[in-house]
Amino acid sequence: EAKATSAPIGQSGKDTSVIFVWMPGGPPHMEMYDMKPEAPKEYRGDFMPIKTNVPGMEVCELFPRHAKIADKFNIIRSIHHGFADHGGGHKRFLTGRKPATPTGTLNNTPCVGSMASAVMEGTRDTKGLPNYVVMGNGRVNSVDTFAFGSAYLGAHTHPFRVSADPSLPNFKVDNVSLDRAMTDRLGDRNTLLNGFDNLRRDVDASGLLGSMDVFNRKAMEMMTSPAVREAFDLKQEKDSLRERFAMHPWGQQAILARRLVERGVPWVTVVMENPYGLGGIPWLKAGVYNWDSHAVNCHIFEDAKVRFPLYDQVITAMIEDLYARGLNKRVLLVVTGEFGRTPKVLTQKPPGRQHWPKCFSSILAGCGIAGGNIYGKSDKHGAYVESDPVRPEEMAATIYHALDIPINGPQDNTGIRGPLTTGKPIMELFG
Repeated sequence: EAKATSAPIGQSGKDTSVIFVWMPGGPPHMEMYDMKPEAPKEYRGDFMPIKTNVPGMEVCELFPRHAKIADKFNIIRSIHHGFADHGGGHKRFLTGRKPATPTGTLNNTPCVGSMASAVMEGTRDTKGLPNYVVMGNGRVNSVDTFAFGSAYLGAHTHPFRVSADPSLPNFKVDNVSLDRAMTDRLGDRNTLLNGFDNLRRDVDASGLLGSMDVFNRKAMEMMTSPAVREAFDLKQEKDSLRERFAMHPWGQQAILARRLVERGVPWVTVVMENPYGLGGIPWLKAGVYNWDSHAVNCHIFEDAKVRFPLYDQVITAMIEDLYARGLNKRVLLVVTGEFGRTPKVLTQKPPGRQHWPKCFSSILAGCGIAGGNIYGKSDKHGAYVESDPVRPEEMAATIYHALDIPINGPQDNTGIRGPLTTGKPIMELFG
């Protein structure tokens, strides 16, 4: 814990990064990582747990790939907070602070990803790659959809968003690829931008134009960097590996995430929500586009039969790939949603579960965290935390510690107000 709280601001003892898999809507912990086979049927649902390669650790029967590599990831079963609305839940979990309002996704404090990338800004040469990247479908184009905003840190610290589908043959990241004619004209563009300097300084009273200066610089670095274009070129990956991840947006965005952290990007978020249409998967009449498995939205068990195998394939491919490349030593994988689902299945048809922030699960792998462990315990119905409670603050602190990012002390040259979080790292997770 001393390392996490005393290292110099803006420095890291390790060349560390995080891949943050975000599952908006609220994944059902009772169907995934905290099953209760001894509970009454109205609690335990339709699926049964299966044994893994770690004695005493069980996962859903729809996760056979998880079962084979359980020694490489950890389950936290005791996360909790008090915000049951999607907006409040997103803000509460993603900022590690209690939001000003219980609804809405406009942050009043920075997202953890924004703060981490702000602290790590300039600490490594990313060769023009953004410091903070978010990938997903078109919904990521608005930074406030999932409470990814950086609040008072300024728009220039928002993540670089990629919504194009990397599984398509014509995949291209906007504003990264340039033709020869445009490259030849960049000198003229620089002259034009420089000509506005005096105007910016006269007009800028809010800091927005200062952000524009940063945007312009970063955009120029990206557009002129061969390393950036190379990083997003998935054709450099073996077909067999791409197929192991799956040839659909979730799988190929997961590979891109690895390619980016491999090249020094400190934080990459991958939003995995709608499985339908992925790899030719037809829309299920009883399915839902994200993880929000209310009875009015979907048949939770029929939806899971489609969603879970896709998820099982991608997440385990991410973990195996990090270990195969030795990246597990310096890359932390976090897989989570904003809350879980109610322990009791709603009795109306189709069956479903409501929002439940009082107890839910996430998984962590890599970056000094020993695999094959379960941290925290829920009660016999999966309703409330029974031991080792974990707030979003502790999750944030654990991520910062894994990344060797200091939590307390003066936040020099970052713009961050106060400590990064009031939580403490879960030191029991680290080997």
